[in-house]
Amino acid sequence: MTDSTVYVLNGPNINLLGIREPHIYGHETLADINERLVAHGETLGLTIKALQSNHEGALIDWLHEANATGAKAVILNGGAYTHTSVAIHDAIKGITVPVIEVHLSNPHKREEFRHKSYIGMAAMATIAGFGARSYTLAIDAVAAL
Repeated sequence: MTDSTVYVLNGPNINLLGIREPHIYGHETLADINERLVAHGETLGLTIKALQSNHEGALIDWLHEANATGAKAVILNGGAYTHTSVAIHDAIKGITVPVIEVHLSNPHKREEFRHKSYIGMAAMATIAGFGARSYTLAIDAVAAL
């Protein structure tokens, strides 16, 4: 039986939200988003464990941890690893906990190299293009699982 913990994992450069290309990613910081997710999760009976790393191996370790601890789900914004990481793809394929890919922007409306998602190929679903609300929509989807 899974518990009510939802891992929210953020990859490289997501720690720069609020200052990195705000015309694309918005003005909210990652701390702002995480605070809102924790509060929203509580209203749904979910515990949010929000983590960020610029290192691929840390994200893989957290995917393994989420699976080993029986987490309800993982919400993953892989940042640039979305388009490059076969290792994260394989980690998702190797676990049983559901993974929902999230993006602030819509990668398909951006540069060609962003159109392919190794994470999306392994994830249960993808939510993209709603800004910071993409995370909240993913939390709602997890609650409905």
